[in-house]
Amino acid sequence: MGKNDMRKWVTGLVLAMLAAGQGAAAAPAGPRWDAPGDANPLLPGYFADPSIVHDGGRWYVFATIDPWGDDRLGLWTSANGRDWTFSTPDWPTKAAATSPTSGDSKVWAPSVVKAANERWYMYVSVGSEIWVGTAPSPAGPWRDANGGRPLVSKSFAPAYHMIDAEAFVDTDGRAYLYWGSGLNWVNGHCFAVRLAPDMVHFDGPPRDVTPAHYFEAPFMVKSGGHYLLTYSDGNTTKDTYKVRYAIGDTPLGPFREAANSPVLETSVARDVVSPGHHAVFRSGKQAYILYHRAALPWPRGGDEVLRQVAVDPLSIGADGTIGKVDPSHGTAVAGFAPARDRGLPWRASGSNDSDALYGPARAADDNYATLWKPAAGPAQLVADLGRVRPVTGSRLRPEYATRDYRFGVESSSDGRTWRQIVPVGAHRGSPITVSHRTDARYLRLTFPDGRAALWEWSID
Repeated sequence: MGKNDMRKWVTGLVLAMLAAGQGAAAAPAGPRWDAPGDANPLLPGYFADPSIVHDGGRWYVFATIDPWGDDRLGLWTSANGRDWTFSTPDWPTKAAATSPTSGDSKVWAPSVVKAANERWYMYVSVGSEIWVGTAPSPAGPWRDANGGRPLVSKSFAPAYHMIDAEAFVDTDGRAYLYWGSGLNWVNGHCFAVRLAPDMVHFDGPPRDVTPAHYFEAPFMVKSGGHYLLTYSDGNTTKDTYKVRYAIGDTPLGPFREAANSPVLETSVARDVVSPGHHAVFRSGKQAYILYHRAALPWPRGGDEVLRQVAVDPLSIGADGTIGKVDPSHGTAVAGFAPARDRGLPWRASGSNDSDALYGPARAADDNYATLWKPAAGPAQLVADLGRVRPVTGSRLRPEYATRDYRFGVESSSDGRTWRQIVPVGAHRGSPITVSHRTDARYLRLTFPDGRAALWEWSID
């Protein structure tokens, strides 16, 4: 199927989905991935393999940058769990975390934990090797903790990928490390070891603790006296990826897969595809699962692997059982704000007006699964605020937080006569924040170079 055919097919699918929910006599519609105000995806952009921590009143999500990794990690921070700011930590980088045995794989799959010594440690995959860094806080500064050497080299077990390390700190302060994946989407193996108090050396030899149906992405959860090794199975580029779990009596197993595994998998009815590589955290008394899933609409054309991060409640029993997860397009999280800061309400028009999938309204629907993405060439996006009113600035969430976008901002009181209030220039980040104190009914973003794609445009 060519790109144009794929676009027509996906557009037809979306129009059919929209029409299905409009008739009063129609059967109750399921949750819609493109409904305005959806809280999932949690982050605006393509990210995977998330690790989440809370410290000093702030949330931190470390993640792989898609497509398929980058030379750096992505770091999202938030004071309220809903409005996130993007950055890239100084460490690790592909250049800094390399060894004579490193492969060409990018920076993937961070795990960030606080140790008994009160310092923070990051275990991260670079070049199919495991590296470890340390920092005084999740905000950094991060630095290599092992003298410029990988903690687990590619040669440790060359029949498997030495990736997806996840640290677990038990209630007694002892720490453990789990890692491992398979080659060519088969034959995954999980290795585990107790860490020394310095969090850098091993306290004993690593063990192979692979449970049934394991492929990659281990994450340890403790419930009562049970140790729950959760993990991913399947292929993250297809719709087979899922989360399974196995139960053990010690952090090093042995582990027996639970009878109700898997607990999170593709749901056609909910438009959730390929969920996995997760983290489990608690906020208040409730447990949650943070995971990536395929970006929508799906399937996509080309070879890009694009994933997005979502969060849903998780039920963990004292007997070591985990309940089935109902993947959602928006969920309340204890300790998170009930909604994102949308700014002023506005009505959209501009380039791509006739496109139901990527039209201008997608930049004003408060949903990070939907995108305004005009065709190639100069583009514009117009916001109608309904009446002349004071505005102070804009916050833009571009499709890729790591890429440059050239745009300017114009204002108008009548929609006919326009005044430049922000000159055209290159911007990067998420949100891209620009100041423009003025009185206007209309604001217009102009993208002269044709690179234009926004999850959301918030006007203050």
